[in-house]
Amino acid sequence: MIPIGTSTNTENRYRDSPLLKAGGCTKVAYGGTMAALTEIESTQYLSFKLDTEVFAIEISKVREVLEFVSVTKVPQTPAYMRGVINIRGSVIPVVDLKYKFGMDVTQKTINTCVIIVEVKVNGDNTVIGALTDSVSEVFELDSKNIEPAPSIGSQMNVEFIKGMGKRDGAFIIILDIDRVFSRSEVEELSGAAKSEDGFLGMQN
Repeated sequence: MIPIGTSTNTENRYRDSPLLKAGGCTKVAYGGTMAALTEIESTQYLSFKLDTEVFAIEISKVREVLEFVSVTKVPQTPAYMRGVINIRGSVIPVVDLKYKFGMDVTQKTINTCVIIVEVKVNGDNTVIGALTDSVSEVFELDSKNIEPAPSIGSQMNVEFIKGMGKRDGAFIIILDIDRVFSRSEVEELSGAAKSEDGFLGMQN
């Protein structure tokens, strides 16, 4: 388990963090400097991979990062919902982000991770686990290095893409995690988690 802290001291926040350990979901490093922070106000992001594509979400939306071990399947749920996991007594729905975006189903490897995020839809907060192929690093990016989401035509929904970040000569797709799921989808995911929680409670 990899907790994401809330300290405002960025350098100390990650220096001794398990995020810096090597291997699997823990191979995450902080890429910014305090000197840069004094010159330009920037935003911290957590980057991850879906296939070969690199995505990122604001670190403020991330609660923790977990190694993907297994999930409990829930019947009659959306195809992109892999199941639920129990985190310290809370039942959290796990969504296959790659499949949600119309890509292949995520296959379990030693690098597969679940990013626990807090999604806000219509003023309501919901905790969801986002299944990814791997987690890369925590980094900082200034707004001047973020371009608007490209227009791909009316057939493609890009509302959940906040922009295209430019870093080290490559583009990173920055997601607006609050817009990845509609209200009805969030309600369906939450309902599935609650029903499974009730079922598990009856068994105990």
